[in-house]
Amino acid sequence: ELSIHQRRLGELVLGFLERDLQPSCQLACLETIRILSRDKKSLAPFATRHAMQILIRHAGLGQGEGVTPEIPDLEVIVEALKCLCNIVFNSEAAQEAGAELHLIVGLAKRLKQCREPQWNHDVRFFDLRLTFLITALRVDIRAQLARELRGVSLLSEALDATLGLCWPDTYEVARAGFDGCSELPPLGRQETERVMEILKILFNVTFDSNRRKVDEEEAATYRHLGAILRHCIMSTSEGEERTEEMQSHTVNLLGNLPLPCLDVLLMPKVQQGSIEYMGVNMDAVKVLVEFLEKRLDRGNKLKETLLPSLNLLTESARIHRETRKFLRMKVLPPLRDVKNRPEVGNALRNKLVRLMTHIDTDVKHCAAEFLFVLCKESVSRFIKYTGYGNAAGLLAARGLMRGGRDPGHYSEDEDSDTEEYREAKPHINPVTGRVEEEQPNPMEGMTEEQKEYEAMKLVKMFDKLSREQLIQPMKIGADGKMTSLEPQELHYLASQQFGESNNSDSDSDTN
Repeated sequence: ELSIHQRRLGELVLGFLERDLQPSCQLACLETIRILSRDKKSLAPFATRHAMQILIRHAGLGQGEGVTPEIPDLEVIVEALKCLCNIVFNSEAAQEAGAELHLIVGLAKRLKQCREPQWNHDVRFFDLRLTFLITALRVDIRAQLARELRGVSLLSEALDATLGLCWPDTYEVARAGFDGCSELPPLGRQETERVMEILKILFNVTFDSNRRKVDEEEAATYRHLGAILRHCIMSTSEGEERTEEMQSHTVNLLGNLPLPCLDVLLMPKVQQGSIEYMGVNMDAVKVLVEFLEKRLDRGNKLKETLLPSLNLLTESARIHRETRKFLRMKVLPPLRDVKNRPEVGNALRNKLVRLMTHIDTDVKHCAAEFLFVLCKESVSRFIKYTGYGNAAGLLAARGLMRGGRDPGHYSEDEDSDTEEYREAKPHINPVTGRVEEEQPNPMEGMTEEQKEYEAMKLVKMFDKLSREQLIQPMKIGADGKMTSLEPQELHYLASQQFGESNNSDSDSDTN
């Protein structure tokens, strides 16, 4: 009964909005719609094409349909935008109507006015919020904004205007009035809110950019955006939480850029107070590492919070020698601690090695891939820093259980060992990655016959467990990948004399 009354009220209020009312009356009607539109049961009157047309007109986004006041009332526009956000978020019919009425075209037209003073923060913010919602919910509108409306350039310009940037060089960005300053003042609350909305929209419209080839013009556009994103990474906001949230959106977006465009992270000149490594400015990479470690220490929702920065650093290290060497210095410094397992400790290496056995497959794969790239995809170096037990998962997936190296474009710099590591190397257990006390030989004092008996007993136990389907024995195939050991193969081994099986040549190693 309440829903029926709410629906009738909604229809009545929409009827009023069609009349030529004073702004204060329009505002009261729109506030009523905003409150009603929070309830999905009351949405029906507002999700029609006619209702959406009325709201779009009052938001100042109409495309030649109806009359828009010459001097728009900003409060009315903001209230209409809030209504549209609620309705579009909750109703597929409203999303469809918005597409038919070219809502995104009106939004793009106003976004182009990002440097004009007539629009206040609230209008700009809710324009962006509505753009984010409709591009997140409608793939066709996302594509329209990206291609037909040149969304990346449009939103890059809006980001530039919001941050108040100047360009000393093609891909070198500075805050206007603070060019050459080593430390920038924090962004204001309103600017930060708008920046984050723009970053979220850009994430939507660039979602598939790193999966397809881009032409020279697109590459230049993405590099221009990348330079702005580097500035975002280096910027702070009012409060650590806001700063981290802005950095998180920036990292997510950087992961969408075509890989060749990531070089903008290293392009700015080395300035006084910046971190230089191999003649390259590493300020942005350092911030990314610090951001990664914060997320690691927090430990919550690692897949959502950690993987974007981990993947970004992995790909950057894969294609930029300077980045890889800098990250290796930070994450995998020359090995000195050989008494503890690689996963034990509070160093960044220890934290990442712990992730290599994480319950979430994506998390453990990304952590292993990052460390593998820092080791130049060398199996021996990878095992040295992580231990064979931790490394086995990635090596099995890559077909590298027999050792060797994945093909890659890496320089031939040497892995310098510390004196501590050289002295301890003969005593390091490669499986655990640490020096372990010598254990007594369990076969000491046994005759050859006794050894053979124990070995065959073990094989037969495996055979029995396999036949009962309690375990699945594996072997390393000729391609270096793990493959199932068939029951007949295990049964054959169990039926052989130990001496014969030990001396026979085999194409594969069993595990």
